[in-house]
Amino acid sequence: MPKFLVQRWHGMHNVWALVLILLLAIALAWYQWIFGLVGLALGGAVGVYTMLAERAFRKDLNDYVLTLSHRIKGVGQDVIGTLPFGIILYNEDKEVQWHNSFIQTVTGRPSVVGVPLSELFPGASVPVRDKDPIKGEVSLNGRIYELAFRQQERMLYVTDVTERWTLSKRYEDEKLALGIVMMDNLEEVAQGMDEQQRALMLSKVTGEINEWSQKYGLFLRRLSSDKYMVVANQLALRKLEQSRFELLDEVREITMDLKLPMTLSIGFASGEGNVVELGQLAQGSLDIALGRGGDQAVVKFGERQSFYGGKSNAIEKRTRVRARVISHALRDLMKESDYILVMGHKTPDMDAIGAAIGVVKAAQQFGKEAFIVYEGVNPSIQRMMDILREDEKLAKRFIGLDQGLSLMNKRSLAVVVDTHRASMVAEPRLLQQTNRIVVIDHHRRSEEFIDDAVLVYMEPYASSTCELVTELLQYIHERVVLEVREATALLAGITVDTKSFALRTGSRTFEAASFLRRNGADPALIQRMLKEDLDEFIKKAEIIQHATTYRDHIAIAVADAGKPVPQLLIAQSADTLLNMTGIRASFVIGLRPDGLIGISARSLGQINVQVIMEKMGGGGHLTNAAAQLQGCTVQEAAAKLKQTLKHFEGEEGILE
Repeated sequence: MPKFLVQRWHGMHNVWALVLILLLAIALAWYQWIFGLVGLALGGAVGVYTMLAERAFRKDLNDYVLTLSHRIKGVGQDVIGTLPFGIILYNEDKEVQWHNSFIQTVTGRPSVVGVPLSELFPGASVPVRDKDPIKGEVSLNGRIYELAFRQQERMLYVTDVTERWTLSKRYEDEKLALGIVMMDNLEEVAQGMDEQQRALMLSKVTGEINEWSQKYGLFLRRLSSDKYMVVANQLALRKLEQSRFELLDEVREITMDLKLPMTLSIGFASGEGNVVELGQLAQGSLDIALGRGGDQAVVKFGERQSFYGGKSNAIEKRTRVRARVISHALRDLMKESDYILVMGHKTPDMDAIGAAIGVVKAAQQFGKEAFIVYEGVNPSIQRMMDILREDEKLAKRFIGLDQGLSLMNKRSLAVVVDTHRASMVAEPRLLQQTNRIVVIDHHRRSEEFIDDAVLVYMEPYASSTCELVTELLQYIHERVVLEVREATALLAGITVDTKSFALRTGSRTFEAASFLRRNGADPALIQRMLKEDLDEFIKKAEIIQHATTYRDHIAIAVADAGKPVPQLLIAQSADTLLNMTGIRASFVIGLRPDGLIGISARSLGQINVQVIMEKMGGGGHLTNAAAQLQGCTVQEAAAKLKQTLKHFEGEEGILE
């Protein structure tokens, strides 16, 4: 503030001063009237001077304020016009009413007054309601701009964030990504080969891997004869994902030309700052790829986990070395346990029950108390359970969930069969009460897994869990003698999962079936278990009657929404549809009695129904998968399935 404003005194104190002078002049006139008149005149002069000074002060102040306002207005207009960001005022119709000169630079147009914001910034999300986002980014003329809306003032700030965005993108692109490439079945393929053939095969595969690494700018280092470490960044990893890891197909085609079915498994991880943790995630991704049968890539990118490949069935291992090792380890665990509690997945099928009976039989060979924990009988195992209950000793081995919880302690052994997902077991609380858990499963490994298991036997090549348990029984004890119903239950599980030995069978499948047949397995009993009820057959025909085709080779059937359908009937309908001419895959959707929407998926091998069901929250095999949905209708589930199929058709290439 100027000095003349500071030096001036004005206000009520001047009025009180004049009143005091007047009173003093009157008091002086009381004693000397001449001096009183003089004082009164001088006081009047002071009052007049004060009034004139006040007027001058107000005039100077007004002139100063006007001059300052003019300067501020001029500077403000100049500043708004030269601000390094844009300002737009728009009306209720989202049309531009005013803007500063920065907007001219952004749009390349002299004026955009009257232009709608949606036309000015195509692709930008303009808020309509108060809850809508007030910030967003838009690309315009090769630059990135941040839009910040102030809805109450109907104002928009436009900021050029190209440099910041470029720096951030570069930072993300250059983050570390670690990968492991492994030859799935080198030892199995190399058996019986001479050195020249082995060297030729390895040189072709190694050359293909090296070309792949050079093409995408990857650092490749060999760890062993069948394993490589890959160091890359996130930019290269995204390119690999866009290519769908073409290396898998190229190696498979090369080895098929050489009549040697070799495949690769790849595990990648990125998104973590800790290199040690990143390496562990990469190894975990490789383990998942191997657990799902190999010939695929698994990418762990932050919280996202993606699967690529998996177009071929798992290759059957020729040797039983792993089965023997697992059986000996399982034997030691059983000997050290108080109780052995076996359980399968929720709503168990014949494979889960048969495998559980096999594990109980193995425990009994060492004098251990073993029980099968299950939630109750469902239509898919009704006839099987009726036959098993004819044997009183075997019937006592089945206990309820509450009784299983009462027997479980830290020294009890929990054996999970026919599933590896904690959320799918009959009673998840059993797994929380012990750290002694064994997993025996033939499904391809999913993202969810029982991580704290002390022993895992997962072989995706196997036809069923009963096949795996049968092999374990042959090594777990010197002489295992099976009762007729026990052997029949194991053979029934294999029969159901292979569709009477028509799908997913290998030489070891028939060897296991042969062992069970020698031990008294009765095919006539299996035939009784698999008999169909006439009413159920009619219901299945009604479901199939409404089937439609998608892309001419995929059958989709939706059951009547008003009639609950058992899961077994849904699965059987999908199996029947797969037998139709020209059908490569079938999907059946129905409302289950428990209120969930069940989807059963089947294929002949050309279409990977496992990844389709995983996209919808389920899982399974390449040719046999399922999912359960809740909170929707069968029509909504069908629409979601078609949307998922369209997604894979456009992006994944699974439906080729």
